[in-house]
Amino acid sequence: MALISQRAYAKHRGVSLAAVQKAIKAGRIRTTADGKIDAAQADADWERNTGPRRHPGKAASSPALPKSAPPAAEPMPGGLDYARARAVRENYMARLAKIDFEERSGKLVSRDEVQVAAFNKFRTFRDGMLNIPDRVSAMLAAESDASRVHGSLTTEIRKALLEFADAANS
Repeated sequence: MALISQRAYAKHRGVSLAAVQKAIKAGRIRTTADGKIDAAQADADWERNTGPRRHPGKAASSPALPKSAPPAAEPMPGGLDYARARAVRENYMARLAKIDFEERSGKLVSRDEVQVAAFNKFRTFRDGMLNIPDRVSAMLAAESDASRVHGSLTTEIRKALLEFADAANS
């Protein structure tokens, strides 16, 4: 276990001292109590916990060189390793983008809007059903034939149900 300074590790990695300090601050690599770095451990941590860099000007379709398999991911002290946390974040961001797209394209509607519309439809249906006795009571009182009373009630109920079904389809 060769311990080296942060500046020496930056030279070893081929990055700036600021990049090493940023990685330490972000918890992607660890130092000893006196601020020294174990180069082998830090290299493994760097590979595991640092996401791929995007180089401006580099073609997006250029094939990346295959890397050796990273060592088994050990969670950093205090939380998930960088790659797993990034994957979780990207998954949630994709879900939110999908929901936003579906909402803007009209495939999703507000739950509150649906509840209000359903309440209004069923209130109209209920009122229509409750108005049947008011509409037919005088005619039924004058009618002595039970089959005609039944027919009148059936007609009025079917009429109310059809009006509700037609309103629901439009």
